[in-house]
Amino acid sequence: MEDHTVQEDRRDESREPLGVAVIGFGWMGRVHTQAYARVLHHFPGLTVRPRLVAVADEVPGRAEEDAARFGFASAVHDWRAVVADPRVRAVSVTVPNFLHREIGTALAAAGKHVWMEKPVGLSCADARTVADAVAAADVQGAVGFNYRCAPAVEAARDLIASGSLGTVTHARFRLFSDYAADPDAALTWRYERERGGSGVLGDLASHGVDLARHLLGDIDRLTADTAVFVPLRSRPPGATAGHARSAGGEPGPVENEDYVGCLLRFASGARGVLEACRVSVGEQNNYGFAVHGTRGSVFWDFRRMNELGVSGGPSRQDQPVARVFTGPGHGVYGAFQPGAANAMGYDDLKVVEAYRFLRSVAEGVPHGATLTDAVHSAAALDAMARSAAEGTWVDVRVPG
Repeated sequence: MEDHTVQEDRRDESREPLGVAVIGFGWMGRVHTQAYARVLHHFPGLTVRPRLVAVADEVPGRAEEDAARFGFASAVHDWRAVVADPRVRAVSVTVPNFLHREIGTALAAAGKHVWMEKPVGLSCADARTVADAVAAADVQGAVGFNYRCAPAVEAARDLIASGSLGTVTHARFRLFSDYAADPDAALTWRYERERGGSGVLGDLASHGVDLARHLLGDIDRLTADTAVFVPLRSRPPGATAGHARSAGGEPGPVENEDYVGCLLRFASGARGVLEACRVSVGEQNNYGFAVHGTRGSVFWDFRRMNELGVSGGPSRQDQPVARVFTGPGHGVYGAFQPGAANAMGYDDLKVVEAYRFLRSVAEGVPHGATLTDAVHSAAALDAMARSAAEGTWVDVRVPG
């Protein structure tokens, strides 16, 4: 019998090498890089082999440090060097929102495939521009809506589509976190209109909109309210990563919203509620949904990512809720664990994203969340901002 290692070496040699780069190396850049490193472990049928060619970051020393740590062939400070690098065919873009449009369109024009973190720019117009550039260049584009990749979410979507819940009547989507609850959290680009655009809308509500649309279809109309609860923060003395604190620095105004509450009307006729907040004391990654139909309901909590609450049956009234553990029959679960109730985690979802992005590149057809999905999400976010400013119901307008 041939040694397993030899078999794997031959399989690896048969895969087409694909030069990849990462632009922006904060926490999310690291997660993307680790996903590239792990993807073939979980999806050995993939016909391309990602090769870490370049990392770009403008913070002095960061690119060099991360190139050495993760095994990139080269480190650069200017993202334009990645655009010009002929070795690079696919790029992860994990920089602040204001750079998405310029970098995304430049990469597409250079014939490079793009995996970009949401919300893809400062507005729906930005997202549309990047999506159009990717389409015109005939390259693949993916967006980081990772929560839809959870096997439990995929199981919920199948349950809804099968009609097991009957006709969906209403749903609630929540995204509560405390990462900005401390008033000493540094006044980074996330809190500025020019560089971050929206606040919790682009950061958390974009995920909520994608989950809502992924599960229940397009959103037609909505009305929203927003608020800033921590109006002043301290400017950091230097480069930051993640959600660093910066007590005692020069104070500056928070220019975008901490909170959004929204009522939704879906094209199907279902109603929905979406709420997101980045300053919710006592809440750490409290993300989830509840979907109700005429015959049943389904519930998901990201903090118990591998479980679903499911209610179904003939009684409707006083009907119990069963706890269902995801297993190898649900989505891509079997690529990670051999039996039900073995936990998957956040980083695993990014491995799923990496797989679907690389498979899109290999096959020339999209798999997973696309830039078109980012456009639809951004259209709803723009509508929320417009509704909050006007104090009325507004239509969700998706540009053609």
